[in-house]
Amino acid sequence: MGLSEEIKQSTQQYIVDTLRKKFKNYAVKDDAKPFHCRLLGKDRMALYSFIQSINTMFGSSIFEQTAIKLASNRFKEAKTQVSTFNKISHEAQSTIQSIIDKLSYSQTEPNKQKEKELILNASKNTKLHAISTPRVDVWLEAYDGELFLIDIKTVKPNKSNFIDFKRTLLEWVAVELAESENRKIHSLIAMPYNPYEPEPYRSWQMRGMLDLDHELLVGKAFWDFVGGEGAYEDLLDCFETAGIILRPEIDAYFSKFTTK
Repeated sequence: MGLSEEIKQSTQQYIVDTLRKKFKNYAVKDDAKPFHCRLLGKDRMALYSFIQSINTMFGSSIFEQTAIKLASNRFKEAKTQVSTFNKISHEAQSTIQSIIDKLSYSQTEPNKQKEKELILNASKNTKLHAISTPRVDVWLEAYDGELFLIDIKTVKPNKSNFIDFKRTLLEWVAVELAESENRKIHSLIAMPYNPYEPEPYRSWQMRGMLDLDHELLVGKAFWDFVGGEGAYEDLLDCFETAGIILRPEIDAYFSKFTTK
């Protein structure tokens, strides 16, 4: 299957346009690094600085927007940076804290289905109060109303962040069930690529906190989920083609920093 030609062209052009805009507005940091520059050259240091800058842009712009583009033909609704329902019960919050405490002390193992059932039971016939939750990076609604709320994270998160990840996933479930208890909802962490390829993703750090079968999508699994089977390989081709188109512009831009 893979991506349609229209989606591939649109995605490729989006990457090219985004990088060109970045070049136009980008100013190389003027931090003095005399030893680095003498050793590596000003052009390489400028390129290194630019790569660091676009790493942030990839997460906050390119990956989110690309996911929405790919999902547009497969889901009823695909949006980015969406605010969830903003009400929750004290009982649901207490249940979430209890789940996290038990996972933290290895008293239980992650089981998303059981956790959702506990949260749903705690949300019934209770008063709600306002809560602020992180915006959803990728919000997908299937044609049958099933929701997929996805938080895109860096591919090598710190172990200390996993409790925060888990809390966000459970709170998203709680607030959406508080609005509609019959809603089918999935909350997931996504990582845009596997830094350990061709080896499997080293998920040992997340074991004990995330339900790896129901709360984590990495690389190919993520892109094929939002775009259909074969989307990951097609997307890599889009990035490669965009890079070929931009290469003369990139070389020309950084040649200005070549040490004479």
